[in-house]
Amino acid sequence: MISLNRTSFLSNAGVNGSGVNAQRQRRPPPAYVKVVASRSNQDQKGRATSERSGSALVESTLKEMKDHAPPSHVRVDPDSTVGGGVKDVYGEDSATEDQLVTPWAVSVASGYSLLRDPHHNKGLAFSEKERDAHYLRGLLPPTVVSQDLQVKKMMHNIRQYQVALQKYMAMMDLQEMNERLFYKLLIENVEELLPVVYTPTVGEACQKYGSIFRRPQGLFISLKEKGRILEVLKNWPERSIQVIVVTDGERILGLGDLGCQGMGIPVGKLSLYTALGGVRPSACLPVTIDVGTNNEKLLNDEFYIGLRQRRATGQEYAELLHEFMTAVKQNYGEKVLIQFEDFANHNAFDLLEKYGTTHLVFNDDIQGTASVVLAGLVAAQKLVGGSLADHRFLFLGAGEAGTGIAELIALEMSKQTGAPLEETRKNIWLVDSKGLIVNSRKESLQHFKKPWAHEHEPIKELVDAVKSIKPTVLIGTSGVGRTFTKEVVEAMAAINQKPIILALSNPTSQSECTAEDAYTWSQGRAIFASGSPFAPVEYGGKVFVPGQANNAYIFPGLGLGLIMSGAIRVHDDMLLAASEALAAEVSQENYDKGLIYPPFANIRKISAHIAAKVAAKAYELGLATHLPQPDDLVKYAESCMYSPAYRNYRTASLIRLPLRPPKPHALFMLQLGDKIMILMVVNALVAPPSRSLGRQRTNPHLLDQILPPIDDRVSPGNSVVPNSRGPVKTDGLRITRPKR
Repeated sequence: MISLNRTSFLSNAGVNGSGVNAQRQRRPPPAYVKVVASRSNQDQKGRATSERSGSALVESTLKEMKDHAPPSHVRVDPDSTVGGGVKDVYGEDSATEDQLVTPWAVSVASGYSLLRDPHHNKGLAFSEKERDAHYLRGLLPPTVVSQDLQVKKMMHNIRQYQVALQKYMAMMDLQEMNERLFYKLLIENVEELLPVVYTPTVGEACQKYGSIFRRPQGLFISLKEKGRILEVLKNWPERSIQVIVVTDGERILGLGDLGCQGMGIPVGKLSLYTALGGVRPSACLPVTIDVGTNNEKLLNDEFYIGLRQRRATGQEYAELLHEFMTAVKQNYGEKVLIQFEDFANHNAFDLLEKYGTTHLVFNDDIQGTASVVLAGLVAAQKLVGGSLADHRFLFLGAGEAGTGIAELIALEMSKQTGAPLEETRKNIWLVDSKGLIVNSRKESLQHFKKPWAHEHEPIKELVDAVKSIKPTVLIGTSGVGRTFTKEVVEAMAAINQKPIILALSNPTSQSECTAEDAYTWSQGRAIFASGSPFAPVEYGGKVFVPGQANNAYIFPGLGLGLIMSGAIRVHDDMLLAASEALAAEVSQENYDKGLIYPPFANIRKISAHIAAKVAAKAYELGLATHLPQPDDLVKYAESCMYSPAYRNYRTASLIRLPLRPPKPHALFMLQLGDKIMILMVVNALVAPPSRSLGRQRTNPHLLDQILPPIDDRVSPGNSVVPNSRGPVKTDGLRITRPKR
């Protein structure tokens, strides 16, 4: 027998995790694969010959092994059916309801399973050759269509729905059925579908998530998993995770506490990481931390899918989050990006401060929103003239978004003028639920509001603050709809020839004012942008196209830049670089329409430029680990982007044979093209007995070790094998990763 590869298929920690008990156990001999037989089928008369020769090969090989091997090496069950038949090998068919069965799943995707695998399914786009090679004949109608025609058909179907939530559900169904088609559809129709897969529709989806939930799209980590979060992370099928978006559901958009149903936010964000930033889908992990909810309506809802208890707080909450952060770093390494999403103010700032120096973390509500708003303000200077330092800013809302934006504006002004940060902050005023933030309130303010308390008499109403402060820029981050009233907008228009009004709260129902309100009440003079999209507005014979200050401009490119540079920390200068890169993408044609953001139709190009600037700053600050630095970072960013184009599949089969060699061995038949090999995996299936469980456990990641996953950036022209963990390439008898 020829040894294929004697390196261990199991990690040093084994399959039982890294607990003390597992470390104390005696480890079994290392696992390896042996080729016990190999044959090439040169007959060109069809698959039947291949199947017959494969069957004969299996039988002759087993006879040889039985005759010549020691009795303890291989035992063949005489009742096993090798050449075919319908014998109930594992007992599933005869099992009664109270018996346990083994859900074997160690075969290369083919036939019906291939059509149910969203990572490899191509639907009617499977070629005639692929249908023969992967046993799809009869499972599909006879026609073969292109991916472009599939995109056209799906868009036609989605446009038939009149309700936004129905469109959202149709898109989620497509993502779970055909991943590449989903992303191609989203990329090519981003302006139309972005409001469907993300805000504002995702807000309604989260509110009704318990009712529309069909299958898990991420990890749910609750208080029940405390003490074993590392084990839970290992349950996720993908190993090479680069981006995690995590929420605890306490402040979903402007909708409040939605508990476990906030999962729609991480899922939506990561869809945009792939579609807009080119991060591989397999490298993305959505996570919801479920510590309960204070939403009485959800607690009484029979369809609610989360913990039915009041929110955990204090030490219990902190310990769970710390275990999660520690487990992520242990399981995925130093360079995995963790994006905090929709945490309540009192936790968001603390988490960012606590883990900003030990992990690669980013809060989109604080930092992402700030970066995209700063980009719009920088671009707006082309329309109003002057610099940021010439402006006075007034915010309605002093939470994560408001204070985050204010701080980044102050940093940019300090960078432009050289003035101390304390001085630039004096041009920025904030109004919260109790009125203007002033020095006389300082003792009662939360810590993140204190830098914005200036000397001024107390003011309760926003319109009075506008008249007194006389701002040139009005920014809404309150999460309360219609708070920019007619009196407020008219006061801004009375002070400024071109008032800049940004109504940033999401979803649309929570926006501080509509685009029509802003243009109408300012007599068409306002420079307006919002967090959620609004339709163009006609006023005074002119059509105004409102901009959208959507975080999706920033976080996909920022994430790609961090990943491709191998950054280990996020620095404020990276956020400034991202803002400047986005502002530079606004063309004169956009300015002529009154826009301060570029159209989303060019978002992948925009993301590549943002990624390049972020990566350049990471190298400059000494925070990058992927060395040496590429000469052209823009081209490198584009080359790193995931492509949703279909791949061509080669013939391959990895089948666990229905035989019973002695534990802990297992037999497989591997067929690659016209080659058939019988593989015996030694010491790989069964892990050491667990003292805590008192039983043996099957290694759930065996196929990962036999067929290692590869990077999605493999050339689209290469043929790949659609296995359940990722494609492989062969070189002789050795199973290897393809060279990049």
